[in-house]
Amino acid sequence: MTTYRVGRVVTPDDVLENAWIQVDGEDIRSFGRRSEGMPADGKRPEDLGDVTVVPGFVDIHTHGGGGSSYSTTDPEEARKVAAFHAGHGTTTTMASLVTASLDDLVAQTACLAELMADGVVAGVHLEGPFLSTARCGAHEPSLLRPPLKDDVAQVLSDAVKMVTIAPELENGLDAIRQVVDAGAVAALGHTDATYEQMVAGADAGATVATHLFNGMRPFHHRDPGPVGAALNDERLLLEVINDGMHLDPQVVRVALAAAGVNRIALITDAMMATGMPNGRYHIGSLEVDVEDGLATLAHGSHSIAGSTLTMDVAFRNAVKSGVSLVDASRMASTTPAQTFGWYDVGSIETGKRADLVLLDAEYAVQKVMRAGSWLD
Repeated sequence: MTTYRVGRVVTPDDVLENAWIQVDGEDIRSFGRRSEGMPADGKRPEDLGDVTVVPGFVDIHTHGGGGSSYSTTDPEEARKVAAFHAGHGTTTTMASLVTASLDDLVAQTACLAELMADGVVAGVHLEGPFLSTARCGAHEPSLLRPPLKDDVAQVLSDAVKMVTIAPELENGLDAIRQVVDAGAVAALGHTDATYEQMVAGADAGATVATHLFNGMRPFHHRDPGPVGAALNDERLLLEVINDGMHLDPQVVRVALAAAGVNRIALITDAMMATGMPNGRYHIGSLEVDVEDGLATLAHGSHSIAGSTLTMDVAFRNAVKSGVSLVDASRMASTTPAQTFGWYDVGSIETGKRADLVLLDAEYAVQKVMRAGSWLD
């Protein structure tokens, strides 16, 4: 058991200044303000300096990073992705797969299931192939398909925790029910749906909107479409890529004003070029050019192709735009964790796993603890 002196601790409801936090094995034992007393455990507290301690980030949508991708059958490559993002404070991550053949998705999911067993990733997100060709973005159009019952059944497994579906597709609503009945989360995205079709997707059991605004028919004041439905429907968690490229910061403010912090999850949608120099990379079978942090398809539409964002930057962008530490922490950790029932992580509370991120005065990562152990 170790007690740490810190500058401040961000809890679900408050920011505790001149604080301390005590870790016992893998868990948080207690925390508080030094002015209110510290535990006497017979050991000298370890002073970590004037750092801000937030819960480990929970990224429910990421494809790669550090030059590696989750779309692989090599467990070591997938481990490299998780380790890269852990260094940026992501202590709980969903491994997202882009559109591929059904056989390839099954093989990639089986690979990632090994990492789930080791606690490296928390689950698999299938972002495709059940998407709209009109809003496919960085997904190979020739591999997209309607979510027919047998095809959905083929790619579902215990490892799959989320599937993105365009609700307007043939069998789309039945597929959403099939995913939910299998115990996974159905997400609505890469969709050309009308407002009514988006609501029907939520009626069928979908609870997430995949990267709000991106990969969706745009909002119009006479045709609100999927964006308007997602903002209005309190049943939907809204993923937001807060990198300043996918969304203008003022658009993020609009989403916050409309939906509130309890319905928004900061995500990265990061691809393999995250943390790497400018150059040509790939996402799935498609080539991607990266320049100054912006990833776009190398051929054809030149659409944005994932991001080069990390969760610490998404968090920092939120705070620097005026979001409170408590609310930014909720969007980066608590809300996504609760959506997937991961109640042992996502906030600094007694008895929860000791996943902690230490930030300096500019909210840059200094150290990361996962399950009570400092990461290298």
